[in-house]
Amino acid sequence: MSKLSTRLRELRIEKQLSQAELAKETKLSQSAIASWELDNSQPNSGAIIILSRYFDVSCDYLLGEIDTL
Repeated sequence: MSKLSTRLRELRIEKQLSQAELAKETKLSQSAIASWELDNSQPNSGAIIILSRYFDVSCDYLLGEIDTL
């Protein structure tokens, strides 16, 4: 699995959100979130920015480029 898929899942679980709840909060689709977590596809740059802002982490952290928040 990619670091992005692992980190996205970890951040979502840390906030005690289902994929559907995260989708509602971010206005992204639940099916897209599931696909990203399963590492079947990658989010586009706009979705990465939305997710990093929502979880208050850098895009680099979310993408696995750095290991510190």
